[in-house]
Amino acid sequence: MDKFKEIRPIVLGLVRKGNNILVSKGYDEVKKQEFYRCLGGGIEFLEKSDEALKREFKEELNIEIKVGKFLGISENIFNYKGKNAHEIVLFYDAYITDKDYKEKYNIIDDNLKTEAIWLDINKFKNKELILYPEQILEYLF
Repeated sequence: MDKFKEIRPIVLGLVRKGNNILVSKGYDEVKKQEFYRCLGGGIEFLEKSDEALKREFKEELNIEIKVGKFLGISENIFNYKGKNAHEIVLFYDAYITDKDYKEKYNIIDDNLKTEAIWLDINKFKNKELILYPEQILEYLF
């Protein structure tokens, strides 16, 4: 699937610890903009969304998660690195066990070296930092 030519179904997990949320940092070189995104990824054909979320955390962080309550769905049309994209996003609460809890995680994703870190939810609420897709904010507060 070409994510810049088709509507892409994805699932994202909102993992909280106190007033913090687990996010990965991204950067759009065209917009010169730093942003954050909750973890998750594409839903494969014949795969249920909650199973896709578990698979994505296993692939990217090498940890097992518990998928909680389904929070909602949104349509996200955006431009990233000069290309238009279109996603249908399913949101779930997700939980990491204490044995798998770390201050930060190295993400294994298509040979890109990134990290998942815990950031204060209020930094997104106060617009100090950008969290995408924007619709996720309604599930945080």
